[in-house]
Amino acid sequence: MDSVWTELAVSLLAPMSRVLTGLAAGLFAASFIEGMQWTRHLAKLAAPLIRRARLGDVPAAAFALAFFSPASANALLGDAHARGELSQRAVILSNLFNSLPSWLTHTPSIFFLTWPVLGFPAVIYTALTLLAAAMRTLLTVGLGRLLLPPLPSEKEKKADPGCTPPGSCSPLSAAFWRKGLDSALKRFRRRLPRLLYMAVPIYVLMFFLQRAGLFEAAEAWLAEHAGFSGVLRPDALGVIVLYMAAELGAAVAAAGSLLHGGGLGTPEVVLALLVGNVLSTPMRGLRHQLPSYAAYYPTALAIKLIVINQGLRALSMIAMTAVYWALAF
Repeated sequence: MDSVWTELAVSLLAPMSRVLTGLAAGLFAASFIEGMQWTRHLAKLAAPLIRRARLGDVPAAAFALAFFSPASANALLGDAHARGELSQRAVILSNLFNSLPSWLTHTPSIFFLTWPVLGFPAVIYTALTLLAAAMRTLLTVGLGRLLLPPLPSEKEKKADPGCTPPGSCSPLSAAFWRKGLDSALKRFRRRLPRLLYMAVPIYVLMFFLQRAGLFEAAEAWLAEHAGFSGVLRPDALGVIVLYMAAELGAAVAAAGSLLHGGGLGTPEVVLALLVGNVLSTPMRGLRHQLPSYAAYYPTALAIKLIVINQGLRALSMIAMTAVYWALAF
């Protein structure tokens, strides 16, 4: 019995605690930025592109924040939607708009995981995934212009109500920081229960589904029926299955062994990683995004965001894979 509890503590409770700590940190960062009223300042960093997409100050601030913390960006969008400041359509487009900065936060870990093992193929793979993320962000600009109403002009925006008492808006005043921190803590305490109520059960469910072998069975079925056997060699298919079942690290190790042993060439290694990236999309959405999205958004909207986000991600990666296949083979 003790061994069961020990295994649960190591395999479930410890990683779940790390995930929840990260989600709570992102939530507090978003609450702090809102409490200090910094959204407008952050929005100025992405103002030209965001106005073309017909998004507003909050999506612009979320875009800037996503370069450092995608979780905080989602918390910012989720709270604005809960307050009625952003429509569901605007939230979806804002989430897609953050594709590039969200991808860039993971770039160092992806590159430094693949480069020591694969060398130049890692550069190609990373560059293609970067292009796919940039494509998604730029596509969102066009969708925003088609689907969202024009933004109000600067003259039409509500006037600044000023500071009460005078001087309390100065970032050098103690009153400014005290007021902002108090507002941030109130927001954080109000939002934290939903994060725990939604994220914990979903994370536990995903854990036991994974332990039951559901994800591995689904991934093996996808790899077997994906129809790539006529394009890729059997060794490359092994890399794809590993990518789907064990994430990028195991696939890179296998690909590196085959590459340096002469079993696969550079184009085949890159293509196998790209295909594995596409086929792992459904499981990635369930395992990694569902717990965090459900913590920040209403459940129906969280599911819709994951489907649209991962669907467009898969389509953009398919486009990059097709381009690379046409050029390299």
